[in-house]
Amino acid sequence: MREVLIEPNEKQKAFFESTAKYTAYGGARGGGKSWAMRMKLILLALNYDGIQILLLRRTLAELRENHLLPMMALLKGTAKYSAGEKEFRFRNGSRIRLGYCDSENDVLQFQGQAYEVIGLEEATHFTEFQFLALSESNRASGNMKTRFAPRMYFTCNPGGVGHEWVKRRFIDREFRGNENPDDYLFIKSLVFDNKFIMENNPEYLDTLMNLPEVRRKAMLYGDWDAFEGAFFPEFDPRRHIIDGEVDIPDSAIRFRALDYGLDMTACLWCAVDANGRVIVYRELYESNLLLSEAADKIIAATEKGERIRYTVASPDLWNRRQESGKSGFDIMTARGLKQMIKADNSRIAGWRIVREYLKAGSSYGGEPKILISRKCVNLLRCIPLLRFDERIREDAASTPHEITHAPEALRYALMSRQPKTPPKQNKRFTGNIYAFDNIKRDTPTGDFAEFLSY
Repeated sequence: MREVLIEPNEKQKAFFESTAKYTAYGGARGGGKSWAMRMKLILLALNYDGIQILLLRRTLAELRENHLLPMMALLKGTAKYSAGEKEFRFRNGSRIRLGYCDSENDVLQFQGQAYEVIGLEEATHFTEFQFLALSESNRASGNMKTRFAPRMYFTCNPGGVGHEWVKRRFIDREFRGNENPDDYLFIKSLVFDNKFIMENNPEYLDTLMNLPEVRRKAMLYGDWDAFEGAFFPEFDPRRHIIDGEVDIPDSAIRFRALDYGLDMTACLWCAVDANGRVIVYRELYESNLLLSEAADKIIAATEKGERIRYTVASPDLWNRRQESGKSGFDIMTARGLKQMIKADNSRIAGWRIVREYLKAGSSYGGEPKILISRKCVNLLRCIPLLRFDERIREDAASTPHEITHAPEALRYALMSRQPKTPPKQNKRFTGNIYAFDNIKRDTPTGDFAEFLSY
C-alpha cells in the first residue's frame, strides 16, 4: 500500500471537511484550488466504497494539464485509469470520471447518469444552464452500500461567463425559489493562505501585484465586484446609487424604458431634472409575461397621478406577427400602455451614451449625469456584470442573456434623451401639435411636440 502525506492549509482543511450540498472554494489566484479539488475527490473515492464522482473542466486541454496528468502520477498502483472512458477505477468500486464541456450543450451527455459527487473546476467558466443541467445528475447512483448525501464542489475566481450565478449564490447569498441558504458554503482562499507558494514562489505575489487595477482587485484580493472584462468600469456604486426615498421635483420629465422578451420583461421608470440629469427610480423585472400581462404589470406599477410622457420600447415590438397580423405594440397599446415610441437600437452608439452618462462632466459640477435608486436591484446587479463582446470590442456581450435586459432598457432610455433634428419636409402645423407626413401611423402624435421640446 502506498502512503501519501498531504499538508493542507487551513482553508483547504475546511474544504476537505465540508459536507454542504454546494461548496465553493477559492475566489482568487494562487489559493491552491486545483490541488484541493483533486485531493478532495480522491479522498472521497478512497473512503466511500462504490461512490461515483464526476470532475469537469470547461476544455479538454485544461482537464489534461490540471487533473489528468497529476492524478495519473498520484494514483499509480492505487486506481486503474481507463483512457477510453476517461475514468479512474478504484478497488473498492469507486470511480472518478473526468469530463469537459466546451460548448453549451456538452452537458447533455451526462443526462440520465447519476453521480454522488460532481466537481466543477473553475465554475465561473460554466454557464448557469450547464450548472443546472449537471445538478440534475447529482443524485444517488445505487452503487453505494452506505447512505451518502449527494454534493457538488466548485472552485472559482471572479469573472467569466458564470460570474453572475456563482456570485449570487455564494458571495451575495441572494436565494430564489426553493434554494436553501444552508446548502451553500463559500470558503475564500487567497494566495496569502497558500503556504507552499509563499515559501517556494514568493515572486508570484509580485506578479499579482503588478496586474492592472481591476484585475488585481479580482485575482489578488478576490473582489467579485471588480473583474476583467467589465463593460462599464465607470459605474461606481458610491457615486451612482441613491439610498432611501428618491426626491423627484414636480417639474421633472418622467418616462419609461422597456425591453420586452418572454424570458424577461425589464421596464425602468426614469425622470429628467432641470439640469438634464436622469434619475432611474423604479423597475419592473419579471419573466414569463405575455405581452398583455407585461402591459398590465407596467400600468399597475405606475403610481396614480404619475404623468408619464412616453414609454420608449425595443423596436421589435412593432413587428407584426404573421398568424395574428398584430404587433406587440398593438397588443400593449390595446391594454392601455399609451405613448409608446420606438427605441433607437444603435448598440455601439447607445453604449457610448450610457458610458458618457456614467462619467462625471464639468457641466454637471463633477457629478454623474445619471443616478439610480437602490430599489432598482436588478439594474444595479446587471450593470457591473456586463462584459465586452469578444468579437466587437465596443459592444456588450449578449451572454449571459439574463443580465442584458435591464441595461438594454437603460440604453433605450438614454438614447431617447438625445437631441433629434425634426424633418423639415412636409411639415404642417395642427393646433399645438406637430405632425409629419413621414412619421409612421403607429407613432403617437398626441405629445410628439412635447417630446421634441425636452
